[in-house]
This record gives sequence, structure tokens and C-alpha cells, in this order.
Amino acid sequence: MRPAVLVAEREPVNALSVRKLVLETAKFNVLTAHSSREALEMIDVFPGISGAIITSDIGAENNCVTIAHAVKKLRQEIPVIFLSPTGLADCKWADHVLSTYEPEELLTLVKSLLGDPIVSEKL
Repeated sequence: MRPAVLVAEREPVNALSVRKLVLETAKFNVLTAHSSREALEMIDVFPGISGAIITSDIGAENNCVTIAHAVKKLRQEIPVIFLSPTGLADCKWADHVLSTYEPEELLTLVKSLLGDPIVSEKL
């Protein structure tokens, strides 16, 4: 079974997010939430989610500390990756902080945390 990753980001205008495409191409199952409320509901409803990726554009009222803390309260075992434009955000509840502009770095990190679905399929 492929690892499932939740991506919480504002809905892109007329396009799929690059993050979602990169992760799906690497054979991860990707669930997308377009608000912090939706993200938390999905984590609560879908026990198969293996990791959470939260972007800084999810909403000004939903800063990283607030949403990452809520994710950890629901499912402490889920690694939380926070993406910000600089990759330098201070978010004590996130396990990792990366730049939003580095999809390859994100993919490498997700594979290191959850395994590589392509390699697993070949076994």
C-alpha cells in the first residue's frame, strides 16, 4: 500500500499544485485540503495518512504553530513538514521546515520519512 500524504495549501488558480504533481508522480497517494479546518478533518477521518505538508499560504489566521500543533494533538506520529517561501519559518510543532520553492527537496524528505513507493512496488 502506498503512503498517503496530506497537502494543506490554498487552492491554486486554474492549476494543480506542483507539490501534488511531484508527489503523485513519485507514486504517493495525495489528499489535498484547502483550509486548516479541512486538513484537520481529513487527518481525523483518514487513519491511513502517513505525513502532513502544510504551506504558509493556508491562511494568515492559521499559522504554522497553530495548525502543526493541532495535527500533532490528533496524530502525534505523523511527521509534519511546513513550507514557507524562505524555508526559515519558526515552527516548533513542525518536524521539518522547507522552502516552498524546492519540490525536489520536499520529495527527497518525504521519501526519507515514508519510504519510496516506487522501490516498494518492485519488491
